[in-house]
Amino acid sequence: MRKSFSRRVFLAGLLSGAAVPGWANPPKVSLRPVLRPSSLLARSAPGMATLIKAAGVSGVVGCAVANARTGEMLESHGAETGLPPASVTKALTALYALETLGPDYRFKTRLVAVGTLSNGVLNGDLVLSGGGDPTLDTNGLAELARQLKAAGVREVTGRFLVWGGVLPRVVRIDNKQPDHAGYNPSVSGLSLNYNRVHFEWKRGAKDYAVTMDARSDRYRPAVTVARMNITNRDLPVYTFKQVNGVDHWTVARSALGNGGARWLPVRQPELYAGEVMRTLARSHGIVLKQAKMTSGAPQGATLATLSSDPLRDILKGMLKYSTNITAEIVGMTASRARGAQFSDIRGSADAMNQWAAQTLGMAHAALVDHSGLGEDSRMRASELVQVLSRAERQQVLRPILKDIRLRGKNGKVDKFHPLKVQAKTGTLHFVSGLAGYVSAPGDSELAFAIFVADTSARDRLIGPDRERPPGARTWNRNAKALQQSLLERWGAVYGS
Repeated sequence: MRKSFSRRVFLAGLLSGAAVPGWANPPKVSLRPVLRPSSLLARSAPGMATLIKAAGVSGVVGCAVANARTGEMLESHGAETGLPPASVTKALTALYALETLGPDYRFKTRLVAVGTLSNGVLNGDLVLSGGGDPTLDTNGLAELARQLKAAGVREVTGRFLVWGGVLPRVVRIDNKQPDHAGYNPSVSGLSLNYNRVHFEWKRGAKDYAVTMDARSDRYRPAVTVARMNITNRDLPVYTFKQVNGVDHWTVARSALGNGGARWLPVRQPELYAGEVMRTLARSHGIVLKQAKMTSGAPQGATLATLSSDPLRDILKGMLKYSTNITAEIVGMTASRARGAQFSDIRGSADAMNQWAAQTLGMAHAALVDHSGLGEDSRMRASELVQVLSRAERQQVLRPILKDIRLRGKNGKVDKFHPLKVQAKTGTLHFVSGLAGYVSAPGDSELAFAIFVADTSARDRLIGPDRERPPGARTWNRNAKALQQSLLERWGAVYGS
């Protein structure tokens, strides 16, 4: 059984050179490969250069592997080159948040009374106050509405306000992504349903029936803060503009078929949450005025509170599903907790870069966000693999990483593959990353990082080509095949 992670142990290992030698210092071991020529498998395994050439992937490859138990660097190729890590960034963000906030940290969303409550009447304002919970959903707001009723509130005479100022308001995570990309929503201290709205369409006898709602597994409250119109055109499929605080979308009729659904990003997150809260409160007989944003943190009595799951569980979900908004929110929350002053995601990422340099020895980490969506981020495989090996000795990251299933020669997932991998993937067009841990036969535990990137190909992406560029799918498939080939080589060479 692996020892359970505690913040005290993590902090001791992270901040004390005596607890985990070398944790806060740059790698002191040579990056020169340490092979075992006495091993038959080692002699027969193709070299890394051979595998990279055979993969036929354009661009640059940076990779490194180390003994996860000792931190001894075993082998590397181009590991000193800074490359885009894509969503592998989230592994570092998880360490940042755990060290700063602790695994048991919980985000709190509140309903605050700014006024007096007497005989069921709130004489004053009611404020939905966000605490930065990246997992707040419609079910959570329904629970707040239930608590509001249980607190005895029947009527609110004043305004209904929404506040998300615990974090800076960010219109979109990355400005280069398509407007309709659900993985690139706005970010706020009050975020609902990962700041996405559910768009569904069904062909009727005369035209399409369209709904925009904040659905969960139990509720489907319709919203008007995001609206959709169908237009007669072929391209573009979607257009977006914001008018008077409302998200206005259009969609091409030719793209709809008989029916379907997708999640679209929300650009007015506070008002979106407020509208849904208002609907759910009405179901309990509590009529609230139309939600309005407030710039100041509410000062008053808390009538209802919703606590998130522990941070460790939230991070495990983030690493499994690679949710960008979760990474940005927990990253910014950690930066705020450390006293950093910033007004956008890049400023918070700078704070994480400084932490990584000072605490982890990652002197060359140059990240522009916490999720990896921004293509200008750079990371070195040599530095990351050292951090991973140290984190393994403290059992910090591996228990919350996703199991990665390797494939057999037939291209299908091989449930019985001898290598067991827990890692974080990272994928952008012409960028592919994989970093984590691999258990090889003979009780060998390895930490590894593999970055593959053709930045020139990405620089050529413009307009519609950014969403489905020619050749990108084949390139990424070949990059992932290369990653598995490298893992299999390392398993053969360094398995005992």
